[in-house]
Amino acid sequence: MKALVIGGTGPTGPYLVNGLIARGYDVTMLHRGTHELDENPPEVEHIHVDPHFRETLDPVLRGRKFDVVIATYGRIRIIAEALIGVTERLITIGGPPSYRGMFNPEANFPEGMPIPTPENAQRIESAEDASFGWLIRQSEETVLGFHAAGHYNATIFIYPMVYGPNQIGGIEWVAMRRAQDKRRQIILPDGGLTIVSRGFAENMAHAVLLAVDNPKASAGKIYNCADEQAVTLGQWVQIIGRSMDWEFEICGIPDQFAHTARDYFPLGTTAHHQLLDIFQIRHDLGYRDLVPMQEGIRRTVEWLLKHKPDNDGRFLNRADPLNYALEDRLLEIYNQGKSRLADIAFTPKAVHHPYPHPKIAGQARDHRQR
Repeated sequence: MKALVIGGTGPTGPYLVNGLIARGYDVTMLHRGTHELDENPPEVEHIHVDPHFRETLDPVLRGRKFDVVIATYGRIRIIAEALIGVTERLITIGGPPSYRGMFNPEANFPEGMPIPTPENAQRIESAEDASFGWLIRQSEETVLGFHAAGHYNATIFIYPMVYGPNQIGGIEWVAMRRAQDKRRQIILPDGGLTIVSRGFAENMAHAVLLAVDNPKASAGKIYNCADEQAVTLGQWVQIIGRSMDWEFEICGIPDQFAHTARDYFPLGTTAHHQLLDIFQIRHDLGYRDLVPMQEGIRRTVEWLLKHKPDNDGRFLNRADPLNYALEDRLLEIYNQGKSRLADIAFTPKAVHHPYPHPKIAGQARDHRQR
């Protein structure tokens, strides 16, 4: 049996490659060749071309056949076309930006994505809604269209925010640096109460490999993926801090003013919840986490500490988001406001259960005259 992994050098790549090898596949990787991972076995064949264009894909795929192709990277709608006649089984990886409400929460009523968001939730309707999300929706429709036409058996996976070793765009380091710099207070939008689905890399690869094992059950379907346990942004920061023997004080600032916390959300989105419903993959394929969420974060922190991504642009491909000068100005206003609010006298009212609770049998009213 032969398998092709398009991509394979991101966080889920080695788990996919090694998982396929364990299943008896002869694996080939197709990627640009800009970096390699030691976790991928040396015997794996590499094809170094850009997976965004037919003119680069067609020559290297011509005359080749694969029993299964997993496309984790590249321009999926182009890849889907190029693989017609090359494979009878295609699994592609996308993301939640095609869901309406992720980029433009006001497009839905009530605002934001449904909580949780199932696979049949409303999609982006035009490029004007969100251009990136529209492209992802087009890729989904292309893949499912070729499946319906009988070109191959296709399954689409929607990854959440993936964390773990080898994550180029991982944002854990943004909180970790604050812990290393002994900054006790950390600004989070709206108190850090936002829930964004996340998935540890090994868990997400496991989800995809379940579709390799169950081609009939997963045929023609879209599956949301995420860790079974979701956490708020504040809980996520607390776990990162505890993994470094550091305790943060979460300082809640309204989302529109929490400028130094923008990188905590995917692709510059807002503090609205982004919770993916994973019932379908649990029901169809029996998905369960291989690695508990807190253990996954601990492993991620250990890996990031070892590789120091702030000193290597390969691991943190963005402008420095720390901006402590701006953060200190925001914290000054926050602490002043917190102090002024604490000066307002307030006595909480007593809270009692609304139902009567008589102390003596036969009483018409209890001791609170209920």
